[in-house]
Amino acid sequence: MDCGLTVGDSLDRMAQTIDGFDLAELSLGEGVDTAEIDADRLETILDDAGADLCVHLPFKQVVVTPVPEINEAILDYQTRLLEWAGSVGARKAVLHGTARNPHDTDLRPLFAEQLEAIATAGEEFGVELVVENVGHQKQGLPLSVLGDLARETGTAVCFDVGHAYMEDGDDGVDRFCSRYGDLVSHVHVHDARSRGDTHIPIGAGEIDYDVVRKHLAGFDGTVAIEVFTDDLTLLRDTADRARACLEGEPS
Repeated sequence: MDCGLTVGDSLDRMAQTIDGFDLAELSLGEGVDTAEIDADRLETILDDAGADLCVHLPFKQVVVTPVPEINEAILDYQTRLLEWAGSVGARKAVLHGTARNPHDTDLRPLFAEQLEAIATAGEEFGVELVVENVGHQKQGLPLSVLGDLARETGTAVCFDVGHAYMEDGDDGVDRFCSRYGDLVSHVHVHDARSRGDTHIPIGAGEIDYDVVRKHLAGFDGTVAIEVFTDDLTLLRDTADRARACLEGEPS
């Protein structure tokens, strides 16, 4: 298992926090001009730390709408970003599982087509696409729907533990991992509280990580610590807790 950090869109944050971690997950903002990202500095930071790169595709961009022309433009946009990601050696690209209206069942076959096409574009550039559960958000597909569509299209999953908890509690984490755990290639770990706090260090919230251990112990994919702090002590403590959970034996 390789364990790293999400670093937002900041190379400065990456440089300040990546030491001792296996990878950095860099966010690409909506409308980002990849030509303005300092690829040489990015390479130097990663090389100095002996770390790999993953990217997070734009958070606000939905995967599908009811309009074919917009869907084609979304595919072109994501393909361009995946081409850049491949050019800088990214291993994986995280895509939010979103739709203009996630409760419109007529959009779900179109979501599957879009997802499959974006994943194929990633493969072309040597980048594994992983679709992330964001069902707690307004445009996020529900957990079970996302899992079914990922399985249907053969797409790997980025399982965000905190997002699943915010959507449906520990029961939601349990059900998703029991049904779709074999699809999980990348994991976002953080803690959360039902009152709305999220992306806090593991142990500071309410999530029962024994539920995660039950299904994902022995995990051999990639893990990103998604805790919104630059405090290295807290980040490393969460990393240690994540490793103990995911590298250990089932509880």
